[in-house]
Amino acid sequence: MWRRSMEKYSLVKVIGEGSFGRAVLVRCKSSQEKYVVKEIQLPKNQSKLENSRREAILLSRMKHPNIVAFREACEADELLWIVMEYCSGGDLLQRIKQQKSNQFSVDNILKWFAEMCAGAKHIHDQRVLHRDLKSKNIFLTDNGTVKLGDFGSACILNSSKAYAHAYVGTPYYVAPEIWDNKPYNNKSDVWSLGCVLYELCTLRHPFQASSWKSLILKVCRGAYPPLPSHLPYELQYLVKQMFKTNPKDRPSLHTILTSHRVSKLLRTHLPSQASEREEQARHTGRWNREEGKNVARLLGEKSLIKTSTSEGGVKANNVMLKKMIYCCAAGRVTLLTLFSKLYGLSSKYVLNNPLNQVWTYQKAASKAETPPLESSGLLSHQTPCCRC
Repeated sequence: MWRRSMEKYSLVKVIGEGSFGRAVLVRCKSSQEKYVVKEIQLPKNQSKLENSRREAILLSRMKHPNIVAFREACEADELLWIVMEYCSGGDLLQRIKQQKSNQFSVDNILKWFAEMCAGAKHIHDQRVLHRDLKSKNIFLTDNGTVKLGDFGSACILNSSKAYAHAYVGTPYYVAPEIWDNKPYNNKSDVWSLGCVLYELCTLRHPFQASSWKSLILKVCRGAYPPLPSHLPYELQYLVKQMFKTNPKDRPSLHTILTSHRVSKLLRTHLPSQASEREEQARHTGRWNREEGKNVARLLGEKSLIKTSTSEGGVKANNVMLKKMIYCCAAGRVTLLTLFSKLYGLSSKYVLNNPLNQVWTYQKAASKAETPPLESSGLLSHQTPCCRC
């Protein structure tokens, strides 16, 4: 029976049922827009009641183009209704089944996976674990955009370094550390997304077995059939990394989108604004070529080290140092490269001296002749970078 509190919507049809309750397609009477309403039976136990409400709370916080949008929620007659965006393209599992034996194009795989990663990264940035990422919980809009949904199993971590403990998830997508009953973090979501990526590449699960015991053994060993050879090497390498059985060896979603071998391929499929943000993050800690030229020009006008004969010693020009810092895109890392190249100081020597103690560089620097900028490598080296 459709309750009075939902009278602004007209029921179209039931589109899904499960242990949580049911999902129904509705139409707003005023705007004629379609929405999905998730109807959840509220438990009487207080702690379980809070868990049921958590999905609505978390979904309302997730505002991202690759996450199903929250509209509103209400409670009545021991029922919770969560009204959310309707994705008319269905879920990814249906889309995979429709393919039968026809493989997806590489462009489709990269586009969808890039959007999944962007949405999941946003979730992780909020210190939230989805814990049930699978092709059935990933939806497609009518224009083919991917949206992550179903936050019924999600949990909030107290800090970015915290771990979860309870077993949650769908067996085919559960990471080995969860089967081993170990604490886990957002790297378990990375494993699950690896399973979805494998499905897009092969149209089948990476870990298949005739019994639960065999399935768990395969997952814990990370044993899966290789990807088709026609796929790009970057994709094959990424799947291998995402299926590392030690979660510490798996790349984070930030790494996948910014500095992994596959990053360049993925960024071409992200919206321009998201690509710019990821590109900016990718260059964090690296020398910016244009900023490098500014520093080089600045140093050509006036040396960093200035000798004062009246005081009979060597003083660092503090104003010039500040100007240099402002010109440097990467702060301390760039200065490390600069000092190493200009004054012949070892990286170890520079790293052991904080910037606010730059005076300690004077003695060693005063003994070294300042080399020409061209020979120092600042202009000739395309992208100097410290990868410590």
